[in-house]
Amino acid sequence: MHSHDDNTIDSEYLAAMKLQKRSVSAEQFSQFEGYVAEIFTAFGLDLHSPSTEETPRRFIKALYDITEGYDGDPKLVKAFETECHGDSDCRLSQIIQGPIPFYALCEHHALPFYGKVYVGYIANENIIGISKLTRLVRLFSKRFAVQERIGQEIAGLLDVMVHPTGVAVYIEAHHLCMEMRGVREEVPMTRTTVWRGAYHDDPALRSEFFTSCGLPRNG
Repeated sequence: MHSHDDNTIDSEYLAAMKLQKRSVSAEQFSQFEGYVAEIFTAFGLDLHSPSTEETPRRFIKALYDITEGYDGDPKLVKAFETECHGDSDCRLSQIIQGPIPFYALCEHHALPFYGKVYVGYIANENIIGISKLTRLVRLFSKRFAVQERIGQEIAGLLDVMVHPTGVAVYIEAHHLCMEMRGVREEVPMTRTTVWRGAYHDDPALRSEFFTSCGLPRNG
């Protein structure tokens, strides 16, 4: 076990964070706007009106903002020591945050999927500020993504950050690629879970997690 302070981030943590600022020039943005304008026009949108003439520019800017998770989040660096230190009592103490709303773009069709995330962990030597769990969700959801991977990435980075005894992630989401196209399901809900450490080994902990989250199911 090891801890992180304000001035130290080990290579494993940085690799999991993928902390790298994107660099897109003004010339590139202008070029992309031209491509989008050509596509939208071909698909039937009239760009010669007051309400649509700036649509390609707004679309590219919105897409860039929606995928800002690729830039990382330096505010996730900080972890705190806890008084647990692996004591047996701490195995029974869950730290849970949720529902955390999220919005992401499916990497298969670049259409949105959205829903709620519940994150839980059992502390060992370190904890993080409770708001950092929301930041974790946003870090990985604000990218081109798939639901299953978001859960694995949240659990993986939380594991690297604080080395907990266990991690639980539950996600439920609507996928517009199913609601707007394809099978066109009316009210689909995709649910995924990730269990690590004590949660993987102990069905009672999984059940307690679902109960604490107010979810009508058990592990």
